[in-house]
Amino acid sequence: MMLEGISNDGAMPVLEAMVRFAGARQRLIAHNVANIDTPEFQPLDVSPREFQKALAAAVERRRSGGRVGDLQIEGGGDAPFEQTPDGQILLNPKPEPGNLLFHDRNNRDVERLMQANAENVTVFRVASDLLRSRTELMRSAIAERA
Repeated sequence: MMLEGISNDGAMPVLEAMVRFAGARQRLIAHNVANIDTPEFQPLDVSPREFQKALAAAVERRRSGGRVGDLQIEGGGDAPFEQTPDGQILLNPKPEPGNLLFHDRNNRDVERLMQANAENVTVFRVASDLLRSRTELMRSAIAERA
């Protein structure tokens, strides 16, 4: 029970949710890259801003309960994502609007795809680095090396 309070206190659940979302979105971006030349392929994506809004709302609800406990991110339905009971983030991607259809009826935009990839990798790297530093800090405290 005590270890659970340490592992889901403060920013840890928020950072874990960010890493999970970025990981799921990276798989989606990789799928889009892999199909860039597939005829009639429509790239799919989810809005990071909508996830950030839902994450901020979950943090506010959690703060009112005292900063410790599971982070319940509300999604599902028409939302671009949902959180499973074990904390995983499942994406519900939609076709990207506004791209010009090419002669092969493929709706690709390489520049937008590379921008999404770069932004997503940055979010993943920052969140995972922060999560790693918090974990190392706890490991040092447990080992009494702080």
